[in-house]
Order: sequence, then C-alpha cells, then structure tokens
Amino acid sequence: MAPAIKIMGRVLRQLPPPGEVDRSLLLTVTDRKVETSDGDVVSLRLADPPGAPLPAWTPGANVNVHLPSGRIRQYSLSGDPADGTYRIAVRRIQDGGGGSVELHDSIRVGDQLVVTGPVNAFPLALPTDGAGEDRMHFVAGGIGITPILPMVRAAEAARVPWTMVYAGRSRQSMPFLDELSRYGDRVTVHTDEEHGLPSISDLLPHDDAAIYCCGPTSMLDVVRSAVARQHGVPLHFERFAAPPIVDGVPFDVQLGTGGDVLHVAADKTALETIRAARPAVAYSCQQGFCGTCKVRVLKGEPVAYADRTSKRERSEMLICVDRADGGTLVLDL
Repeated sequence: MAPAIKIMGRVLRQLPPPGEVDRSLLLTVTDRKVETSDGDVVSLRLADPPGAPLPAWTPGANVNVHLPSGRIRQYSLSGDPADGTYRIAVRRIQDGGGGSVELHDSIRVGDQLVVTGPVNAFPLALPTDGAGEDRMHFVAGGIGITPILPMVRAAEAARVPWTMVYAGRSRQSMPFLDELSRYGDRVTVHTDEEHGLPSISDLLPHDDAAIYCCGPTSMLDVVRSAVARQHGVPLHFERFAAPPIVDGVPFDVQLGTGGDVLHVAADKTALETIRAARPAVAYSCQQGFCGTCKVRVLKGEPVAYADRTSKRERSEMLICVDRADGGTLVLDL
C-alpha cells in the first residue's frame, strides 16, 4: 500500500509512481499489395480494427512491427498521414534476419500485428513550421523511397519547390514508380541497368537546396562527402543499416553470469556477434535510437555511441551501436 502523507492537517494517500505507458497497438492488415514487378517488395496497410484513427505521424516517421515469431522490425511509414492508417513497404531479404521473409510469406490480409510508435528521427522541415527550408531536393535509393515518398507529398502540398532523384538496380525492383509518375520531370529515375551506377552529379542538384537522402550506406557516404564540401547546404539523412564503425576497439561480451564469452572484433558490432550465437536476440533499427536491443550490463562499463551519461543509462547497453574500450562486458542475456 502506498504511504500516507499529512498536508495542512489533512491525511492524504500518496499515489504509487506511474508505471510504464503501454504504447502498443494491435492493428489489422487491411490491404497487401506487391509493389514491384520482380515481386520483392510488398506493402501492408495497417488499421485499427474498430476503425478509429491511429496516432498521428509526420513524414519520415517509422514504427516497430512485432512479428508472430517474436522478431521486432522497424519500417518507415510510406502512406498519407491524413488517411488514418499506416502503410509500410518491405523488401524481401532472403539472407537477412528473417523478418522480411516472415512478412512476405506469412502475413496476409486479416492478420493482426502489434505495432509500437510512431517515432520520427528523420523529420521534414517545411517553411510552414517556422524555420523550414524553402527549396528541397530528395535522394532515394531502392527501398529508401519509403520515408521520402510522404515528404514529397508534403512538399507538394506546401508548394515548396522540390526535385528528386530515385535510384535503383532496375525499374522492376523499384517500388512506387506509379505514384511518383504524377510529378513528371521533377522526379528523375536512375537505374543501374539503364544508366550505370549514379555519379554524385547524377544524385545532387547544382544549387543550395536542402537535401533529404535515404538509401544504402554506399549512397549516403557519397552524398555526405559531397555535401560536406558545399558549405551551408543542409543535409538530412536516414540509413537503413548500422552506422560504420570507425576506430573500433575489440572487446568481449559474456552472455549472463557464467555464460558464453564472445569476442567482438574491432570492425563488428556486439549485435552482429551475439546474433551469430543467438539468432533470436531482439533488435530493430540497428542505429541506436529505437531501444529494442537495449540490455542490462551486469558488469563492466559500455562506451555509449551517443551521449548517454546518467547512472541508469550507464548500466544499459544498446548492443547495435554501443561498445567497450577493451575488456569484458557481462550482459543480462
């Protein structure tokens, strides 16, 4: 029972501290559509079973999808924030972590999925937001089109001048080309099959428009390097993979007190190493912000990828990005 406290002669019962708020949603798959002619990308539309509108989101947002297997995967929202549903698009990765294959092969219209979010670490800055950008250039590579597509719609609705380059292996592998066709020559489609690998001049404009980029690591690295030489050009980006490891130090992780000890090489993440031993370990974004892979550190001190310095956070580790300066970390796994 919570303790009582006395204020101004009145005895009041002190409320217990609030528990963690459950922000999970049980949503129904109302539509499933193959979005590429090669069959490797499907979109799923998720809605509240009673038909109530879902929590609001803005372009660039993503959700965590909890799969029946227990896997948790993060997907960008690619639909319209105004329609009251969530749409995700998933490219099949046959030799990946299994999440995309499960969504492709096992999930059908009428199935229900637990979803958490949405969150947005890749927001669009429109002029109507007070401090936004007045010209925009979007760069999307492959499935990186998913967060970019709502941004294009929002820029169009706000009458912000914009252009876009959409790059991919072939037209057969690129989703949502039909939805982009309405924008005419403001969208340039560049395929490896027709044009070869894109150069930086193919990807970037010749002005100082703000750049929003999402795609494979190789594309992001080229764009970031080029923009760094153009002083004052705003760059916003999201990667669909772990950030590169720079000057990594090898260390060991022990899976529980008395458990297996695994060696994490200088160029590997703890997540990669642990997944090799325990394929079912929970993870999602692989970038250090969703928190799915957070574990307690029983012994040792992790080096945080971001500035997480409180005592509580020092006793936890995001195994997708956090490391150690040598030695051994004992994890609650």
